[in-house]
Amino acid sequence: MKFVSGLKAGATLSEALRVSAQEFKAAGIEAPDADARALLGHALRLSRAQLMSQSERMFDERELHAVSALVARRLKREPVARILGVKEFWSLPLAVTADVLVPRPDTETVVEAALDAVTRDGSHAEKLGVLDIGTGSGALLLALLSELPNAVGVGTDISAAALVVARGNAERNGLAGRCTFVACHIAAGIDGPFDLVVANPPYVTSGEIATLEPDVRDYDPAVALDGGTDGLDFYRAIAGEASRLLTPGGRLVVELGIAQDAPVGALFTKAGLSVGAVRSDLAGIPRALSASIAP
Repeated sequence: MKFVSGLKAGATLSEALRVSAQEFKAAGIEAPDADARALLGHALRLSRAQLMSQSERMFDERELHAVSALVARRLKREPVARILGVKEFWSLPLAVTADVLVPRPDTETVVEAALDAVTRDGSHAEKLGVLDIGTGSGALLLALLSELPNAVGVGTDISAAALVVARGNAERNGLAGRCTFVACHIAAGIDGPFDLVVANPPYVTSGEIATLEPDVRDYDPAVALDGGTDGLDFYRAIAGEASRLLTPGGRLVVELGIAQDAPVGALFTKAGLSVGAVRSDLAGIPRALSASIAP
């Protein structure tokens, strides 16, 4: 195995952190210090506090192999969450595999918008039915169920392998008794209606996939990224199903790609939906669009 440059047995944890972070920074990795802490902690089975308190501890050759293996994977731009096998989303620990997207903080904007909608109309305390189209790891559905104790839900995905991950995450977070998962395209064969429908659909244009950051392009499943020639294929499909899937007064909330608020809003309006507010993420990018059945 090729060891991390400048790192050898007998080095201290603080030296290992510094050298690993330098390697990541030189490779253009966005958060080199945080990634180094996460990977060393995982390799050595130490918490962040333990890494700090044991910073002068020297590690042996076995530990050097473990650290070097993880650093090498990150230098190939494999996301930290995939290396660790878990990603926190809405304070829930979610397993991630090669079959699902890594849940991203931007997607929490959809959860916020959906919760605002059901809180505003007073239905958050009722037994709501929630549908998550293209559930992947189950992130959106499980986050909503964790906040809505009387809700039940269905997650759909075209990938049976992704649904295995979602079911495992439901069990891991004590939510398996309130949700089911179905393999299908969009919501084919799913009986509605639902009070709340959410989706983080594939929205990257087919031509842009090759230009994505390697962390995404080389590791996220293509089926979860490719939104067709204009990136809107799945929004069209969802719009076509919305009237069947939503209860009167029910709410549809979808994640958006950059600059997609206007075209997606136009698609939904054309399908007879009443388009509401668009919620921006922490970077100020319009990220979550809400709609309902027009009266």
